Amino acid sequence: MTPRPLSAAVWTSPQLSPDALPALAAAGVTRIISNRPDGEEPGQPTAAEMEAAARAAGLDFVWIPVSGLPGPGQAAAVGEQLADGAPTVMFCRSGMRSAAAWAMSERMRGADADALRAAALAAGYDLGRVPL
Repeated sequence: MTPRPLSAAVWTSPQLSPDALPALAAAGVTRIISNRPDGEEPGQPTAAEMEAAARAAGLDFVWIPVSGLPGPGQAAAVGEQLADGAPTVMFCRSGMRSAAAWAMSERMRGADADALRAAALAAGYDLGRVPL
């Protein structure tokens, strides 16, 4: 699955495989943010496995697990990571929680809610029910 752009430096994706990370690094991505809790689905790579693969590919890795709608603390943690503008791919099971966490973090920094919803929708994620 090709990550979908939310902004110029942030993409979201369904679950990434560890062997997809070198290609992301080669494409200019420098950081991976996992919003997927461990053990959510049988057979999914653990955060530790994803971190090892990310580091082996020369990528930074951040784990901010989210179950359900991201909370303010999770959105703030995502925002702290994205504040430097480094090219980042965020992922969870479908990409929806990652898109929501991105939008909530951007809203905390004053971005327009309608513009955030439009950007997410263009990437295939309907944030109409996410409180922004």
